[in-house]
Amino acid sequence: MKNVVKVRIYPSQAQQVPLSKAFDCARWWWNYALNLNNETYKVTGKGLSRQGYNDRLPQLKKEFPWLAECYSQVLQSVSLNLSQAFINFFEGRAKYPNFKSKHGKQSIQYPQHVKLLDGEIKQPKIGEVKARIHRIFDGKLKTVTVSMSKAGKYYTSLLFDDGLPEPEIGSQAKAVGIDVGLTHFAITSDGSKFDNPKPLKKHQRNLKRKQQKLSRKQKGSKRRAKTRRLVARVHERIANTRKDFQHKLSRKLVNENQVIVVENLAVKNMVKNHNLAKAISDFGWSEFTRQLKYKAEFDGKTYLEINRFFPSSKIYHVCLNQIDSLSLDVRSWTCPSCKTHHDRDVNVAIDIRDEGLRILALGTSATAFRRQCKPASGTQVICGGCCC
Repeated sequence: MKNVVKVRIYPSQAQQVPLSKAFDCARWWWNYALNLNNETYKVTGKGLSRQGYNDRLPQLKKEFPWLAECYSQVLQSVSLNLSQAFINFFEGRAKYPNFKSKHGKQSIQYPQHVKLLDGEIKQPKIGEVKARIHRIFDGKLKTVTVSMSKAGKYYTSLLFDDGLPEPEIGSQAKAVGIDVGLTHFAITSDGSKFDNPKPLKKHQRNLKRKQQKLSRKQKGSKRRAKTRRLVARVHERIANTRKDFQHKLSRKLVNENQVIVVENLAVKNMVKNHNLAKAISDFGWSEFTRQLKYKAEFDGKTYLEINRFFPSSKIYHVCLNQIDSLSLDVRSWTCPSCKTHHDRDVNVAIDIRDEGLRILALGTSATAFRRQCKPASGTQVICGGCCC
């Protein structure tokens, strides 16, 4: 099983120079290879493979001697990543690969010849870089990714493989349904409500002030580059606050439950509402469900997504009575059938949990988040929000 740990590194001024050259070479080779693939496809109707990219590197190093200053396996990793990007595109897992900009996040990969030392990481052509290694997994070190954020901070992601199989899904004991909203970040079926720290709203004034300063700087000047990093640091602080909250909440929910059920919301469609786009983006629902999914799978627990069109807000979980419509301003009501008083958000979370358990009882849990949804012959399957 593979595990990743991301650590902060502190390269010296002398080490930042070869790192910057490696970032530039990797970015240039990605853009060159992507353009070459596009032109080749226009002429022949076929793209290039990973080997097709690598075969052009020796000649390019003669034409551009500065390209040879970069570690050779870094450029070969770019070829691998680009070919995999096209595979993901044709299989429907990702969008078409884009050209990379020097103003965005920079990264390179080392497939081997990286050593972990006491408080340092030794990298080819860079040397021993000071690192804050807070965690190391058992197993073989497979791939090392060095990145530089827009704020100018350096990080290293270490991929370990312990050779053990992935944990099997355990027994289904306690289940929880999770509903996300704008009033509260998350509401669970057991009645718990978690508020959102709203990091963007908290730092909005500071962000606005620095963005105004950036707009006044002349393009291409050193002051503009310096101010751009100040803006990036504010964005990084906002993102870190949001991720810290999401990681703690997702870990708490995964630790306390064996079955986790959520809705597969179409967040990209929801942010098209310009009145709610900023608030929805500040919550980060997609990232939160992603964390729930991988943490549940890592612990051998069940993660399930139900169809977003399931009328969870219109069904009373006690008597299963369903109404035609319910306005958003109604947050609690009394059921006309069973005379039970309901909290709207908690009722939705309970309905989500019950629908997830119903799908699991039918033996269709694989439809929750996997593409392969092939039922046995003669079996009627009710899909729980997958792509099929």
